[in-house]
Amino acid sequence: MNGNSWFVLFLYKTVPGRLFLRLVQRLHADRMIVRFLRSPWSRFLVFLYIKYHRIPMPEEERLQYRSFRDFFAREREGKETDRIPGHLISPCDGWLSVYPVEAGSSFEIKGSRYRVQDLVQDKSIAQNYNGGICMVFRLCAADYHHYCYIDDGYQGKNHFIQGTLHSVQPAACETYPVFTLNRRSWCLLVTERFGPVVQTEIGALIVGGIVNNRENTRVCRGTEKGHFELAGSTIVLLFERERVRLLPELEKQMKESKEIRVRQGMWIACGKESR
Repeated sequence: MNGNSWFVLFLYKTVPGRLFLRLVQRLHADRMIVRFLRSPWSRFLVFLYIKYHRIPMPEEERLQYRSFRDFFAREREGKETDRIPGHLISPCDGWLSVYPVEAGSSFEIKGSRYRVQDLVQDKSIAQNYNGGICMVFRLCAADYHHYCYIDDGYQGKNHFIQGTLHSVQPAACETYPVFTLNRRSWCLLVTERFGPVVQTEIGALIVGGIVNNRENTRVCRGTEKGHFELAGSTIVLLFERERVRLLPELEKQMKESKEIRVRQGMWIACGKESR
């Protein structure tokens, strides 16, 4: 299981850290950081980031990025996607955890209880997910931060919700209900094989840019839906009751509340018709 960084532990588990975090949020320091990371002055961070996170990248590719933002939002070639129609694929690289949605459309993550209605701010949609499942994909700093559609279907409107920007690492989730506090964007995906799915992209500390490419249109499985800019983030998928069946290893993980490493396009569950 991927744990917390020392900096996140400082911010969320110490008094000086929490005071510093509040000051950063109050002064809107994220705006200054974004401007810096988009500028050529941030280029030196690319080398440090690659070295620290051990990202395999030839020097000639590293040198082509004009800023840290250009590097972080880079495209990736050679993505493999499971094409079997009844297979549910992961929308992104990251660490996956799965939770049951209980009566009242609520679920618990790291000691914080969430209501679907608080996540998507639409009561009529939230009630459809009683008895379903919630999949949480936590993207780490070294992950590829683009994400794709999990199935063919129709995407509705993107609903952007302004919010604060907390870390999405376990220490932060144990301290605050970050998924309903953070900046986020959600939409309803009417998929052909897995029913109506709510997908929510959640920003993270300290900058949380969310870029979605389209809305109110037909979409195709494996096609890029959007990307995050500048920081590790989270994607949450909500499925109605009995729409998907998890792979055995995920069923076991769900009972033990563990995270599993996944890659974009990887098979993680089956649709109802594939039972």
